[in-house]
Amino acid sequence: MSSVRVLVGTRKGAFILTSDGTRKDWEVSGPHFAGWEIFHVKGSPVEPNRLYASQSSGWFGQMIQRSDDGGKTWQTAGNEFVYSGTPGTHTWYDGTPHPWEFKRVWHLEPSLTDPDTVYAGAEDAALFKTVDGGKTWQELPALRQHPSGPSWQPGAGGLGLHTILLDPCNPGRIFIAISAAGVFRSDDDGETWRPVNRGLQSAFLPNPDAEVGHCVHRIAMHRSRPGVLYMQKHWDVMRTDDAGEKWYEVSGNLPTDFGFPIDVHAHEPETIYVVPITSDSHHFPPDGKLRVYRSRTGGGEWEPLTHGLPQRDCYVNVLREAMAVDSLEPCGVYFGTTGGQVYASADDGDTWAPIVRDLPAVLSVEVQTLS
Repeated sequence: MSSVRVLVGTRKGAFILTSDGTRKDWEVSGPHFAGWEIFHVKGSPVEPNRLYASQSSGWFGQMIQRSDDGGKTWQTAGNEFVYSGTPGTHTWYDGTPHPWEFKRVWHLEPSLTDPDTVYAGAEDAALFKTVDGGKTWQELPALRQHPSGPSWQPGAGGLGLHTILLDPCNPGRIFIAISAAGVFRSDDDGETWRPVNRGLQSAFLPNPDAEVGHCVHRIAMHRSRPGVLYMQKHWDVMRTDDAGEKWYEVSGNLPTDFGFPIDVHAHEPETIYVVPITSDSHHFPPDGKLRVYRSRTGGGEWEPLTHGLPQRDCYVNVLREAMAVDSLEPCGVYFGTTGGQVYASADDGDTWAPIVRDLPAVLSVEVQTLS
């Protein structure tokens, strides 16, 4: 029988939750790196026991940790992130030039074919790559050197490159998302980039239809249809059917179209999940009711999923990296909250149960389905 490993990054360490295919009883391992901020933990799709973790501290800076035994033991893979070219500046909130900085790694995306190759998205808005299992990291400089780069401004959480999607059907194609710059696509493994934000509108920009500057919170794809992407934006849930050439809104009947995470069902590419929150100034569920919304039509028509979730006095948030799915049947859906709960559904989202409580605030959730 298959088993499931849930990788959880929190403000104060990492946790690994494991269960068999029934997903009823869970073992909890951790905290790993207790007291450290673990922004993201992710496993290699080709060597499942190879895990990478983004570990950071205001005192000791940024490090990448690596495990070769599924998280039982860890070693420091490296903390040498080499920028390419002249740093230059970008625009700050008040319109003044601000030097590019290196603050932390937001996201780790292992290669689909090689366990030693990993992409890393950093703040400020840089993309790095390692080909030696994390020992050394080189910037892919063409992204930050895009002509629009000096105009990029940080979102409320920083100028983070928070999403990296690798196209399984086109080895050279990479999608990345930056808050607040938008979505960019490379078709040559990061040698060149172009913005793919046509159709996005943001009322806070001087030009609402600008090519760049949109605060994208998260993008997601289904492996069987990598040209179809879904987006949770700073207001609006969006979809593209042509690899980002044109986006259109699919918020439909959601109670609010503001939120952070979005993900796609493992077996149904038209089934997507979001967690709406009240607004950009009120980061908690509408009416204090924690609800995941599911669309089985690729957006537009949404249903609330509430069974097992708190429906009164709940004021947590679910961050952009904190939702994931497994590949079992029925599909398992998981999310973590800033209140330290990790919820799981083993039936496509119909019913939910907390598999662990009272963790530090959850920053990221990733899931591995193990044979």
